[in-house]
Amino acid sequence: MGEGEKKFEFDKRNYFVTDLYYVISKEIFEKYPGYSRGVVLAFDVKNDAPAEKLAQLLREAEESVRCNAVLDKIAEHPRIKPWREAYKAFGAKPSEFRSSIEAMARRVLREDQLPNINPLVDIGNIISLRRLVPIGGHAIDKLEHNMELRLASGEETFEPFGTSEIEHPLPGEVVFCEGDIVLTRRWTWRQANRTLTLPETTAIEFNIDALPMVTEAEIHAIAQEVMAMVQEFCGGCCRYEILTKENPRMSLGE
Repeated sequence: MGEGEKKFEFDKRNYFVTDLYYVISKEIFEKYPGYSRGVVLAFDVKNDAPAEKLAQLLREAEESVRCNAVLDKIAEHPRIKPWREAYKAFGAKPSEFRSSIEAMARRVLREDQLPNINPLVDIGNIISLRRLVPIGGHAIDKLEHNMELRLASGEETFEPFGTSEIEHPLPGEVVFCEGDIVLTRRWTWRQANRTLTLPETTAIEFNIDALPMVTEAEIHAIAQEVMAMVQEFCGGCCRYEILTKENPRMSLGE
């Protein structure tokens, strides 16, 4: 393997070691001033035990959305509208391609209950609803290339969750990639099969997406909330960084 293409592995001290990095391209920061992304890394987690408390917390998070938003006005909500504007900026119709937080909020406001999938996925959904920010999780225990949030060239490949059909993003679309494999199309819209969080997942990264209406202090608080819940329900060890124009890259090692 070449530089930046080493899989995760444990060394003798039981630490994850890797040559891989997580990067946000300068074009993202130039096109979306004030954008930042909190990245929580969790290692040596156990994701296969049912947690009844998480089901209760998910119901409570759904109710918090219903108490603070109305379905027919959700597009104007101060936590939703900036994402619609961001999607328009790279050519995605927000009424057709909704950010993950808008899609989830709309589902909750229609009185649908989100399913309990597994502890790590549930934790991301719970905190995303509590805070009304997009939070996505990707298993990283089988990565082979660097991860990057960037503008698509159009040559990348994307295998959507639930299908085996290969797609290509539109040039200029915001994509989250592992090398040239798209992990999420349209920023937070749809995830690929490649890094799904499964019961056997042992290492994960959570993305906390923040446009300027979300303060840096809140990103720190959300990251700490994610880490606390992961350690309570899944164990392991965690760390986080906030990626910004001034700090666009971090190591994916422990």
